[in-house]
Amino acid sequence: MKFAYRFSNLLGTVYRCGNLNFTCDGDSVISPVGNRVTVFDLKNNRSNTLPLATRYNVKCVGLSPDGRLAIIVDEGGDALLVSLVCRSVLHQFHFKGSVHSVCFSPDGRKFVVTKGNLAQMYHAPGRKREFNAFVLDKTYFGPYDETTCIDWTDDSRCFAVGSKDMSTWVFGAERWDNLIYYALGGHKDAIVACFFESSSLDLYTLSQDGALCVWQCDTPPEGLRLKAPTGWRADLLQAAAEEKEDGEEGEEETTVRGKATPAAEEQQGKVRYSRLAKYFFNKEGDFNKLTAAAYHKKTHLLVTGFASGIFHLHELPEFNLIHSLSISDQSIASIAVNSSGDWLAFGCSGLGQLLVWEWQSESCVLKQQGHFNSMVSLAYSPDGQYIVTGGDDGKVKVWNTLSGFCFITFTEHSSGVTGVTFTATGYVIVTSSMDGTVRAFDLHRYRNFRTFTSPRPTQFSCVAVDCSGEVVSAGAQDSFEVFIWSMQTGRLLDVLSGHEGPISSLCFNPVKSVLASASWDKTVRLWDMADSWRTTETLGLTSDALAVTFRPDGAELAVATLNSQITFWDPENAVQTGSIEGRHDLKTGRKELDKVTAKHSAKGKAFTTLCYSADGESILAGGMSKFVCIYHVKEQILRKKFEISCNLSLDAMEEFLNRRKMTEFGNLALIDQDAGAEDGVAIPLPGVRKGDMSSRHFKPEIRVTSLRFSPTGHCWAATTTEGLLVYSLDAQMLFDPFELDASITPARIRAALRQQDFTRAILMAFRLNEKKLLQETLESVPWDEVEVVSSSLPDLYVEKVLEFLASSFEVSRHLEFYLIWTQKLLMVHGQKLKSRAGKVLPAVQFLQKSIQRHLDDISKLTLTVLPQSAQQVVPEQGPEHMQEEVHI
Repeated sequence: MKFAYRFSNLLGTVYRCGNLNFTCDGDSVISPVGNRVTVFDLKNNRSNTLPLATRYNVKCVGLSPDGRLAIIVDEGGDALLVSLVCRSVLHQFHFKGSVHSVCFSPDGRKFVVTKGNLAQMYHAPGRKREFNAFVLDKTYFGPYDETTCIDWTDDSRCFAVGSKDMSTWVFGAERWDNLIYYALGGHKDAIVACFFESSSLDLYTLSQDGALCVWQCDTPPEGLRLKAPTGWRADLLQAAAEEKEDGEEGEEETTVRGKATPAAEEQQGKVRYSRLAKYFFNKEGDFNKLTAAAYHKKTHLLVTGFASGIFHLHELPEFNLIHSLSISDQSIASIAVNSSGDWLAFGCSGLGQLLVWEWQSESCVLKQQGHFNSMVSLAYSPDGQYIVTGGDDGKVKVWNTLSGFCFITFTEHSSGVTGVTFTATGYVIVTSSMDGTVRAFDLHRYRNFRTFTSPRPTQFSCVAVDCSGEVVSAGAQDSFEVFIWSMQTGRLLDVLSGHEGPISSLCFNPVKSVLASASWDKTVRLWDMADSWRTTETLGLTSDALAVTFRPDGAELAVATLNSQITFWDPENAVQTGSIEGRHDLKTGRKELDKVTAKHSAKGKAFTTLCYSADGESILAGGMSKFVCIYHVKEQILRKKFEISCNLSLDAMEEFLNRRKMTEFGNLALIDQDAGAEDGVAIPLPGVRKGDMSSRHFKPEIRVTSLRFSPTGHCWAATTTEGLLVYSLDAQMLFDPFELDASITPARIRAALRQQDFTRAILMAFRLNEKKLLQETLESVPWDEVEVVSSSLPDLYVEKVLEFLASSFEVSRHLEFYLIWTQKLLMVHGQKLKSRAGKVLPAVQFLQKSIQRHLDDISKLTLTVLPQSAQQVVPEQGPEHMQEEVHI
């Protein structure tokens, strides 16, 4: 098994906090998700998480006008300059303070960040090769409180900055003679957004209390005059210009200090603003806090979002209401409009919801929402095409691994979901919950078709389904029993008693009808279904059992216990075959309020989830830590340790506490630092109708709740505090030759192809194992000779050819040619492959997944050409291109 696994995608979470952005073509949304950034391609129905991470949650993202660069700033003020073309980090920078927003100028030469009560303008990176990508140009002072928003004029001559002190400031990007700064008031609450009108200095300002001010400027943008230097300054500037004939921009910082009430003589001959109108979004006696806004200059479309989840569309400057809709009951945190003005993107941080709305047709382009609380369990479908997740919010979601979208959400459970699993067919999902029910869901009709209950109300902690899909079992947390139901009839078949503690995990043998149950009573019991559910063996452990799993061939059993050990057993003879001590591998962090150091803390020093790899050679283990460990089962050594997150916004990330937070009066973490902030605890005074004393800020603790390996063996997934993380094989960076010697070179392989010795060329190409050369070799074989070449391949290479065909189906357009290869290989070598089914099963399942995806796509195409009457009776063929979630 290869271990060149790397992070490939983040599912389960679509938006956390920060601002949304559309790409230049308007087809993709860039959404901050925790300390990562996900790009949702709406045209091709794909979501991709960039392979980078910040130290804290992402606060704001600034996109360059050409769409090639992005500046990603986190809550700690650390910035990453990212190339969206090659998806890599080009530069790192620290702004030395919390940054609220960042915005590039329309010409792409400058960008402005709002930090504290000032604004800083930098030279935009990437226009030439530079040692320091972020060169400070000017610092603008003026507001007394924190700055909140930025907007540029179309010609990049001026920009406006809004502030929490209810003022808006217009600054000149150059040394204009008639506009250095201008302060605008007129509001009674913090400024949320400010927008320039197209090709004008006219300005719109919006405040939290739902007020819109329209400002008219007496000077057009062309009327701005550059300030001409005089005397010795002019001579110095001329000499400096001669030295810089190559056009390099100066690196000297300039400071502009604005005054809210400048003297009368300073205002003579300067740009002046006058307020044309003031509009209010809230009706008389109604208060709804405005939280986000966006403006499309070409269509004069203003989109505003409110704390109640309502958004308005207005046409400016007349303030005509186009329509008003509610997308949720939570506050809208961010709004973006695409370049054409057709699509609107909304982000709700409270629900973790992302919505893309086409306002002209009033239809959803994309509607995605993650689990409200943490995800607890996951399972792969048998072909690896879908992942099902269950969360503490009682929801069951099914995700497409190819597109990264959730296409169905089941909400029947009334309490937290504790376990999820697929049946062998892949079309039925079985879930257990703390509400005392086990439910079966049909992925053909998207409905809950079976509900299993116990005679007495009990809370189910785990669920398992046998290999035939006919028997469903669930473990009880309070009655210490295992319940067995029939999937066909829904009747309770048996209640298995014997455990003296809560059931922590269940697992069916993939080959035989044997159920293993792990319990806190320090035992694992094996129940034989063929022998009237009698206990065939009881495995005695040294500590409480937390997780149990069978190897894919059913010949080995692994158990994780509370003393941080993983023990391996032979289920036939009830003999322990080995053990792994994981105490030092699972390094847990210290929470901010812990009194005991991480080293001496007993909590979290145990694996709570286990999973075998597809070939059974390795085992994945995770728990209350930021690490996932992969062990070699036979050698019982640690192969690799993955750090699933570096996000310091989560608790228990570091082994030692920060001494700067320790004072003589106690830990600063005990203080709610964000009290009184816009989304924090605002203490309500008499007569003030805002603030919620029950709301508190807390840091979620990092942990891994569930691990599963894909049946194809090419990726594995983990449900964590960050979301659903998927790690896949890094095929681009992997050079893995097979029985290579000096005689095998690309030149010799191509020479064999010219001589039409196809079998020898294929064997040499697979020994070199370079993907492009393999593709060239296989596609050089004429289609009518595929059967002859397939029959001459040795058995050892058949599995490798099948794996290559499965990966080629994902990207290649030669669908029929590769299907011929697949058919001939399986027809000629089918019996031999069947004799070693356990070893070749991952490759065959990977192949099945790839072919099934093409089948579903072609089925959808055939549906579109059927007559309307025929379409009514044809069942739905699969959920691949359903971007919008279906809530049942």
